Amino acid sequence: MSAESTPESGIPDESGTRGRHRAKGSRRKPRGTRRKGLLVMAWVAAGIVVLGGTGAGYVYFKLNGNIKSVDIDSALGTDRPTKVDNGSENILVLGSDTRSGSNKKLGGGTDDGSARSDTAMVVHVYEGHKKASVVSIPRDTIIDRPECTDTKGETHDAASEVMFNSAYSTGGAACAVKTVESITGIRMDHYLEVDFSGFEKIIDELGGVKVTTTKDIKDDDSHLDLKAGTHTLTGEQALGLVRTRHGVGDGSDLGRIQLQQAFIKALINQVKAIDLFGGGTKLYDLANTATRAVTTDSDLGSINKLMSFATGLKGISAANMHMVTMPVQYDPADPNRVIVEEAKAKQVWTALENDQAIPKSATEGTATGDADGVVSAP
Repeated sequence: MSAESTPESGIPDESGTRGRHRAKGSRRKPRGTRRKGLLVMAWVAAGIVVLGGTGAGYVYFKLNGNIKSVDIDSALGTDRPTKVDNGSENILVLGSDTRSGSNKKLGGGTDDGSARSDTAMVVHVYEGHKKASVVSIPRDTIIDRPECTDTKGETHDAASEVMFNSAYSTGGAACAVKTVESITGIRMDHYLEVDFSGFEKIIDELGGVKVTTTKDIKDDDSHLDLKAGTHTLTGEQALGLVRTRHGVGDGSDLGRIQLQQAFIKALINQVKAIDLFGGGTKLYDLANTATRAVTTDSDLGSINKLMSFATGLKGISAANMHMVTMPVQYDPADPNRVIVEEAKAKQVWTALENDQAIPKSATEGTATGDADGVVSAP
């Protein structure tokens, strides 16, 4: 079965290293403690800062002061894929599971000052900004991590056969971008990150997101208990849905990605329905929440730049998003991990580099979860 979420064309250890080999055959089994995933959408998080006619001086400086940014370009230097000048844009979107501050209660665990990238998506916006492809990168993917320099100037050694999400925990945003560019061969034009607390608050400010579930979903670890049917999810419930691994499906990260991708489409429909770009007091509340929740690259690190970026994306609808998972197969040495299916992944990245649709053949026969169709927009 394909890893695509739509038919249109186109549990790691703390170190992130490969553990001892396990018996071949069975997939991941539920664990009492696990890292929580987080869904973020670049154009939604950025889109709600568009203020229309409400941009008075106080509003501007208030929102501008909320935005956190990191200078990834300076950290990475010139040893990067060539920027393709064809009108498209590539955005790396990360959901981080830092345990600090208000995220400790939501994420569990201890405040050890660390964080991991539990959700990673490459969002490719095509020329004309009317459609996009989203490629989810499973955090359990075994990769070779390149040497990288973080935004504090510290250099981190390359490492072989480590978890993909170790890049962020090792060197933060800059090393995550460096690793994605190494895997894909594509330059990331922008970077957006949202944490647990920010995601939950954004959903609540939106008034919740309506979804339909075809099965009961219950997961005590992610505080989620939904009966089959239609629900308007609160921020806490939405966070639980995009975190859950064992509430539905086979307990794999690939199944969770399927839930996340379905929720994205419901979220986009919600944004379109309430017209976030129409202005007003409610929009200011959303903008205040969103600008506090996101961390961006320095090119997007002001309200003017973020407004311009978001305005350019508002024409993209859920129907014009093609969502896939990076082609992978279960690791023969450890079925709790996945490895990149290089030939098929190359089809994905080549298509995006040339601003073309991802071919169906790129995801046919690849590993997938068991949660396809469980969640949808009503």
